[in-house]
Amino acid sequence: MAYIVTEACIRCKYMECIEVCPVNCFYEGENMLVIHPSECIDCGACEEQCPAEAIKPDTDPDVSRWAELNRKFSAGDWPNISKRTETLPDSDDFEGQEGKYEKYFSPNPGRGPL
Repeated sequence: MAYIVTEACIRCKYMECIEVCPVNCFYEGENMLVIHPSECIDCGACEEQCPAEAIKPDTDPDVSRWAELNRKFSAGDWPNISKRTETLPDSDDFEGQEGKYEKYFSPNPGRGPL
């Protein structure tokens, strides 16, 4: 089992999860984070820290789409991130919205470590 980041992270991209990850398996996109499933050690620390409740175990039947997205972008050109950076300035405005993937998802990489 691994943990994955779901649609709830899009346009929120809170960073509390990054600070507690003991293996630095987070990768940063322009407006969301993903977890590299092969690097995740299944500790669950990140799930507890996510204010948007965007992190789920990959065994959850509703997250298969998100597992593939996490695999794809963590293995691509999104930078590995191990330190918290600034949260998106309007994150709170997007928390809890439905349909964020179709409306807002960006495949562009994030800034990475500053």
